[in-house]
Amino acid sequence: MENLVIFLKFYKDKDVFITGHSGFKGTWLSFLLNKIGANVYGYSLAPNTEPNLFNLTSIEDNIHSFFGDIRDLNNLKSIFNQIDPEIVIHMAAQPLVRESYNDPIYTYETNVMGTVNILECIRDSNVKSFLNVTTDKVYENKEWLWPYRENETLCGQDPYSNSKSCSELVTFSYKNSFFNDNDTIAISTARSGNVIGGGDFSKDRIIPDCIESAKKNEVIKVRNPNSVRPYQHVLECLHGYLLLVQKQYVDKNFEGSYNFGPNEENSVSTRELVNKFCEKWGENISWKSTSDKGPHESNFLKLDSSKAKNILGWNPKWNIDIALEKVVNWTKIYLNKKNIIDYMNNQIIEYFNYNFK
Repeated sequence: MENLVIFLKFYKDKDVFITGHSGFKGTWLSFLLNKIGANVYGYSLAPNTEPNLFNLTSIEDNIHSFFGDIRDLNNLKSIFNQIDPEIVIHMAAQPLVRESYNDPIYTYETNVMGTVNILECIRDSNVKSFLNVTTDKVYENKEWLWPYRENETLCGQDPYSNSKSCSELVTFSYKNSFFNDNDTIAISTARSGNVIGGGDFSKDRIIPDCIESAKKNEVIKVRNPNSVRPYQHVLECLHGYLLLVQKQYVDKNFEGSYNFGPNEENSVSTRELVNKFCEKWGENISWKSTSDKGPHESNFLKLDSSKAKNILGWNPKWNIDIALEKVVNWTKIYLNKKNIIDYMNNQIIEYFNYNFK
């Protein structure tokens, strides 16, 4: 408990700059950091779904929010220099595999040049801790049965996955080219599992798709029931990101690349995931396998998070059943027009086992 208290209190009054703060994960991160007491500054496009978690939480009222395109270096740098942050967490991205097939140019521009642009901003800055958040899909997927480790080959196949692999390589290049002689800034990348949580309204994601069908009392259509993914609640990876950012801020020796994924038994097939969702949701919801002959997606993917566990002391807390329960509860609170902000606060208190008052 003592170490957890130190970890949480570290962020009080710290100036934290988040790119992609209006997205699903970005909103949860902004919400959590604001609760901890950080000074949160966000830069991103406006939310692209209606409804969206950013507006539902009214988080913009409690942070410093700037809307702009990560591809616009001049605008990004102008805002960045005004803020002069000490911590930067880069999450802005085109995050969808299927959308990357539809618009690969935009995907590469956003995910690769966006990373270049934020690294350009920190070159002549007072930043002490920088984290580039990528994805579990950065690895060359060989469809093997064992989890990927941080030293595996980076080479995502589809445009989204590949662009995030490139984002990792850009980060390594900048670190080696411009920051090796800088003893004051630590630079890392984080690769998390398939994140689920309350308030994700994105298209072409399995849990939001399940929720949309359940709301309409329709049979859930599942494209790839046998695919295996490392599903985890959003608070799991955010805990990992913030723990890494804190540790490398204090000691540069912690910098590097880290996986943040569930324990292996919680890397489940889509079939298992949807079965569990139907059980949690109730109301006789069911699903069926329906191939839509869409573009290629990997069938088998797991992460080995031993490095994060052994070096950072990070460990997953909620298994897939608990994670799904939290998602379903959040959704039903929202659909019943009850207070989602109170429920998110309670989830954070429960996860960290800490009274924030």
